[in-house]
Amino acid sequence: MSGTSVDTIEGLEQAVGRKSPAMDLKVIDHLDEWALRWIASSPLAFLGLAGGGRVDTTLAGDRPGFCRASSGSLAIPRGSIDASDLPQVGDGFGSLFVVPGLGETLRVNGRVAEVTEEAVVVSVGECFMHCAKAMIRSDFWGASPNPDAAPDLKAFVAAGKFMALVTDGDGVTVDVSPKGDPAGSLTRMDGGSLWFADRPGNRRTDSFRNILQQPKVACLIVVPGSNFVASVRGEARLTTDEARRATFSVNGRSPLLAVEIAEVQGELLDSGALARAALWGEYEPADDLDPAKIFAAHMRLNRDKGLTAKVASVMVSIPGMMSKGLERDYKTRLY
Repeated sequence: MSGTSVDTIEGLEQAVGRKSPAMDLKVIDHLDEWALRWIASSPLAFLGLAGGGRVDTTLAGDRPGFCRASSGSLAIPRGSIDASDLPQVGDGFGSLFVVPGLGETLRVNGRVAEVTEEAVVVSVGECFMHCAKAMIRSDFWGASPNPDAAPDLKAFVAAGKFMALVTDGDGVTVDVSPKGDPAGSLTRMDGGSLWFADRPGNRRTDSFRNILQQPKVACLIVVPGSNFVASVRGEARLTTDEARRATFSVNGRSPLLAVEIAEVQGELLDSGALARAALWGEYEPADDLDPAKIFAAHMRLNRDKGLTAKVASVMVSIPGMMSKGLERDYKTRLY
């Protein structure tokens, strides 16, 4: 690490701590029954694509159940994708599925296996739940519909409360990471750069590790309630600069890292996927989805048989342990 710039894994770990081995235990290599039910209940997915030296992002959305899925594959209708020409066979693929009213999100990663006139078919490589902190901080589901709100790009970025950040380390490990904060604390433009902060999350640091390998990134910024989305691309760098981090302080707490996306190319888009998904309309609560049970089920399905996995398996077998742990984490580690 040179000065305040973070440019090595060692420097990253000095800034935010080591990646916990337990974080990988929630990752499975297929779509289990819980994941299939989540996808069937989801009206919207943030998509990340990488290949041929590019990193792209777009949205896919319609009424719940718009995607078809099986244990090893995911089929996304071309008509549900805002930029349906982006996916190419062989692309690395990442996604983030949301379910109305729930803070947790489902991440499904893999590779684009087929593109037809009807659908983009993905071969699933990994699946895991992401914690609810980004959604809680953004009050994502507390918004009222305001579909026509569309200021200029800079004003929209300043009002943004939720962001899906797409990174790619090697054309295979595409990561779609959720970020959330109150308006004014999530993202801001400064000259030709977009800045955002790192907040406590699932502590996997996949996106930052990818940035250290390959700095090209893309992101989608959402103002909950609006059908517009800001699409931004550029090259990212990580910094521990105290003054820069202080500008993102919330509740007296500064983030451990600030991230700059330089040489920004951005545009404000009217998203058909958001309009069709009607996220802030009327939905029946997804009573059959219990994020704590899903976390526990995925940890039991993980194929790691090491000591950490055995200890985790014992812990998740204790009734209520996972839900109590999540509730405590959400209350005490939002910032």
